[in-house]
Amino acid sequence: MFGFENMLHDQFTDWPFKLMVYTVVFLFGICIGSFLNVVIIRTPLGESLTKRSSHCMTCGAKIRVCDIIPIFSWLALKGRCHSCGSKISPRYPIVEALTGILYVLTFFVLDINAKAIITCVLMAVLVVIAFIDWDTKEIHMEHVALILFLAVPLAILTDDVPLLSRVAGALVISVPFFLIGEISRSFIKKKYGEDFRAIELGDTILMIAAGAFLGTQAVIVAAFIGIVSAGLIGFIYKRVKGESKFAFGPFLSIGIAAAALWGNEIAQWYLALPDPQ
Repeated sequence: MFGFENMLHDQFTDWPFKLMVYTVVFLFGICIGSFLNVVIIRTPLGESLTKRSSHCMTCGAKIRVCDIIPIFSWLALKGRCHSCGSKISPRYPIVEALTGILYVLTFFVLDINAKAIITCVLMAVLVVIAFIDWDTKEIHMEHVALILFLAVPLAILTDDVPLLSRVAGALVISVPFFLIGEISRSFIKKKYGEDFRAIELGDTILMIAAGAFLGTQAVIVAAFIGIVSAGLIGFIYKRVKGESKFAFGPFLSIGIAAAALWGNEIAQWYLALPDPQ
């Protein structure tokens, strides 16, 4: 097993081979992204992912085989249904391209190994969580459970994050998030009469799974990136929309994705900074 990985690693240092692998990974990624679009659309509606073939959300017409080629079909159809001519959201090719790019970036950063493959699955789950939460302000627990499940083979097949760090990582962000949620819920209900939390339980549980996957240092980086990005976009969102309520999950997903690739390196860089005095 390890000899095979070493052989692949030696080949992977050759740029023509790298380019070929990246191309295959991107094409595979956009195909996965096409399926993720189905998950993103159907999960909130409670529809089966397998029982019904892909169809136009406006007229219900079955999508032809030639029209389900990721990215290229949307471009060929000029973003319109072949049957009724209704507009097809550009989100579809965006999700497909995003998944392909994330897959290539994962292999570029982590090299070709078991960790990269598992992390690609994580990226796919994060894409689903981010888009569904943005649409519905809800994180589905089956998707979070999948991240927690991925932490098991990752811990078995890799030794870069100690088990204790994974256990602590599951708590170091989720516990403060839970406390903030509980305190804010009481305050908001008392002052505004509305029953909601500044940090929802779904976000808290997401960080439990992320901490188990990433470990202590990387999950702190993930939370930091998520909080900062949410703050910046939230400021813009409030100025444009006049609203302060928006989904936190997409920004946590961005932080988790970044931390899965560079989290420990960012943490080590920060810890190595000289003490300003």
